[in-house]
Amino acid sequence: MEVLKGFVEHIIFKNPDNGYGVITLTAGGAELTCTGIFLQLDEGECIEAEGTYVEHAVYGKQFKVERFHIVPPEDAVAVERYLGSGAIKGVGAALAARIVRRFGDETFRVIEEEPHRLAEVKGISAKKAREIAEQVEEKKDIREAMIFLQQYGISNTLSLKIYKQYGMGLYNIMKENPYKLAEDVTGIGFRIADDIASKIGIHTDSDFRIRSGILYTLNQSGSEGHVYLPEALLLEKATEMLELSQQQIAPQIPNLAIDKKIVIKETESGEKCIYSMTAYYAELNCARMLFELQRAFGEADVLTDEQRGKLEQKLRILEDANQMELDTLQRKAVLEAIENGIFILSGGPGTGKTTTINMIIRYFEEEGLDIFLAAPTGRAAKRMTEATGFEAKTIHRLLELNGAVSDDEKSASGVHFERNELNPLETDVIIIDEMSMVDIYLFQSLLKAVAPGTRLIMVGDRNQLPSVGPGQVLKDLMESKVFACVVLSKIFRQAGESDIVVNAHRINEGKEIALDNKSRDFFFLERDNINVIYKHMILLITQKLPKYVNAGIFDIQVLTPMRKGGLGVETLNKILQQYLNPPAEEKIEIPHGDGFFRMGDKVMQIKNNYQLEWEIVSKYGIAIDGGQGVFNGDVGIIKDINETAKTVVVEYDDLRRVTYPVTGLDEIELAYAITIHKSQGSEYPAVIMPLLTGPRMLLNRNLLYTGVTRAKNCVTILGSRNTVMQMIANENEQRRYTGLKDRIFEIMENK
Repeated sequence: MEVLKGFVEHIIFKNPDNGYGVITLTAGGAELTCTGIFLQLDEGECIEAEGTYVEHAVYGKQFKVERFHIVPPEDAVAVERYLGSGAIKGVGAALAARIVRRFGDETFRVIEEEPHRLAEVKGISAKKAREIAEQVEEKKDIREAMIFLQQYGISNTLSLKIYKQYGMGLYNIMKENPYKLAEDVTGIGFRIADDIASKIGIHTDSDFRIRSGILYTLNQSGSEGHVYLPEALLLEKATEMLELSQQQIAPQIPNLAIDKKIVIKETESGEKCIYSMTAYYAELNCARMLFELQRAFGEADVLTDEQRGKLEQKLRILEDANQMELDTLQRKAVLEAIENGIFILSGGPGTGKTTTINMIIRYFEEEGLDIFLAAPTGRAAKRMTEATGFEAKTIHRLLELNGAVSDDEKSASGVHFERNELNPLETDVIIIDEMSMVDIYLFQSLLKAVAPGTRLIMVGDRNQLPSVGPGQVLKDLMESKVFACVVLSKIFRQAGESDIVVNAHRINEGKEIALDNKSRDFFFLERDNINVIYKHMILLITQKLPKYVNAGIFDIQVLTPMRKGGLGVETLNKILQQYLNPPAEEKIEIPHGDGFFRMGDKVMQIKNNYQLEWEIVSKYGIAIDGGQGVFNGDVGIIKDINETAKTVVVEYDDLRRVTYPVTGLDEIELAYAITIHKSQGSEYPAVIMPLLTGPRMLLNRNLLYTGVTRAKNCVTILGSRNTVMQMIANENEQRRYTGLKDRIFEIMENK
């Protein structure tokens, strides 16, 4: 490994996220292009770098830097170069020259030891002298901190976050309790903190480690949909992760409760439920706000028999005027929505939810009330708009998402909405569709923005898969039986002609379905060989289904229960990419993971990114709208790959264009095939489901029902008849530990 010593002439490129950059280094009178991680480096600085010479195919000879450290400028020329480079705010080339003329080679010593003397230079006040000295000192502190943290394998990006959080106090934190990093610094979880602690020499049975491990276990359970964990299960999971005994772990649970890090609630049966503080108060706040909304429509608003009779008459006139015909249950639903501050409408496909919503909207519109419509995802909002003729937004957009993270960056959502209890939504009625997808944190944010006196109408199918995030809000609300609720069950004639609808209901009831291919929209192809399934899948997508459902090949969606295995999304996407978007000379490709992205690929955002900027451009390339926030489940097409700028442009369904740096591509993945979980809230002209074998936990009724109901015109199942029948018979869903229903009961009892 070679060593170079010189000064940074120019920073050509630097990625602010990971610190990767390209610089011009002047060493020994010659200029050389260097590449490496240069997060905390400014033009004009002197460095000593270790690395190797490489030959780049385009840019020629370069020096690949493995590690470097800043060295003090060795002479007055180097000092002047550094001070005048812009590294020190408020010091330009002219002022730098005057400083060096006054102090010469002693300049740096004067700045560090006698900063007041800088005021001897024309143009520098005592205040400015202090500011210059402080900047030099801070830069020195940051560099030393980063060098210190690097020895524990901490990246430059995280090092900077740690320094910003603790300043010079980071040394004590690292020495005494590195697990505090997991609590305070975004991007550092228990695993990283634990790795640091082991390098420092902290014992595996330290109280700090056990406490942090318990909190980590609770937070991780949120990704499985749990809001709390029973104490026994928490101990079991923490024991496995920490590799300690339950006797060592258990005493720290009450200690965490005393420190207000967790909440312990005991059930009537004596079971202890352990919540993270954030999760507990999310449920409690939701229960409290629901009560306030409910109370705003008290007894005074309950209709008399005479009023109800007049209302029913008015509804019949509206039905005739809008050419709608409601059945008894639908009419009851409309009346309940009018009479109550909170109303829940549930039902499976074909049961007339859309017709009912439309009548509710028409009634309130006739009354001159303002109505807002929203859904959890862009696709669901688009469907709602098409079904009602009224604009529907995503819940995030309705609440006016601010891309900046909230004050509590470590909170579960970590986002800030402009609409909240201090700035509520200005409307009379809010209708939320696809409520089964709404988790407890998004529900909390929504309720904060709903002022008492505003009607909240929630629509969904409780038999769909629950939200990706923690909670099962719709199910808990319905099971509480506290709020007005109507479950539609009648399948209407037109819908009843669809075997998709009929079979969906039969699946939900645990009844066998016909797999005889006599249907016009529900097909089953018995295939027991994976390669044969691949062949038929490609044939269906490229030749058979586009004409049959009048849709493009990218509109046809492959849904599978699994991520791994021969019929998991990872394998299927590689195969489908090859056939649906084959390589071509004009299609640029960029490597990613063990595969690559290609122009024209169908991709999906796989995590919520509230700070990612998007814009909508006209056909002339002019931006006509913009905003922040791209969400888990958004699907789009790769429109451009810029190899020079190292960016990828994705256009999502609603024409939002997002530019990703190549370092941010972990947020997207190919979407020719997606999991059934990821399809929630979406609808496709045709769905193909390969079902052969898989874990029993994933092959259940709920999953099959959700997959089937995603199809608008056609469902094709490829695979095993036995597997389909086993899924219908298997009603075991993974239990979710949630307490919203209990919190609602508590609030109602205490008020």
